[in-house]
Amino acid sequence: MLKFLIGAAVGYVLGAKAGRERYEQLHRTYQRVADHPAVQGAAGVVRARVEDVVSGGRGDQNGSR
Repeated sequence: MLKFLIGAAVGYVLGAKAGRERYEQLHRTYQRVADHPAVQGAAGVVRARVEDVVSGGRGDQNGSR
């Protein structure tokens, strides 16, 4: 059991050091994608559709969904 705990601790420390760099890389990529105008536009469309569904489609003029 002690060997397992030591191995887990060493793995955690080594993973945390390498993991921070990878985390920062993923975070930068996410920010670039999230800030892209096409993604912003799609998010707005999805947000409006979700609000329409949640509100029961009250704003729907022709009755179709």
